[in-house]
Amino acid sequence: PPRLELTHISKRYPGVLANDDVSLTVQPGEIHAVLGENGAGKSTLMKIIYGAVKPDAGTLHFDGQPMQIDNPRQARQLGIAMVFQHFSLFETLSVAENVWLGLDSRAPRAEAARRAALDGAGALTLAEVSRRITETAASYGLDMHPERPVHSLSVGEMQRVEIIRALLTQPKLLILDEPTSVLTPQAVERLFVTLRKLAEDGCSILYISHKLHEIRALCTACTVMRAGRVTGTCD
Repeated sequence: PPRLELTHISKRYPGVLANDDVSLTVQPGEIHAVLGENGAGKSTLMKIIYGAVKPDAGTLHFDGQPMQIDNPRQARQLGIAMVFQHFSLFETLSVAENVWLGLDSRAPRAEAARRAALDGAGALTLAEVSRRITETAASYGLDMHPERPVHSLSVGEMQRVEIIRALLTQPKLLILDEPTSVLTPQAVERLFVTLRKLAEDGCSILYISHKLHEIRALCTACTVMRAGRVTGTCD
């Protein structure tokens, strides 16, 4: 079955029809672009998938099962992670502390690691989070030291922290909302290397952008939106 299938999704705000009868299908391991100008309804649609916004109509299937995602915590437990365009990091804390605060205590983990890492309160310890950050950064070429304070990081490095935090939930679907809007060309290329490896490992990626050259370079399918509606899907 498709990793994600949206059917006839609509969302209205006062005076604005943000999503109008939108249908979208994403396959396992696919990097799927959602393309459109500002105000096309892309971000609203992604927030519906992530449980941050409730649709007024339509259905959502995840791995073939009908789902009603009521909040982001439920989305993360299903295996849906999202990296927003504007980062949500505490600059006075370290990388590991920021990731630690952002993880659900019931985030997926191997049983052996769980037994070793759980403290008396039933949550991951900071030391275990630091270890997992180091392992994840090494696996995906993200080059991040868990002890670095966030205020010392570049914008591209801050984005890597957000991606690492998402990856520690072991997502089946990763949503990236305008991920290159503040990155240098070199940082964009490094991001693409990471995303391609994720897709090779079976993670589906929804890539929201209006930059055609990036979509051509990275994605395998593209859904085009205009004024809240899907105007076409192409290879």
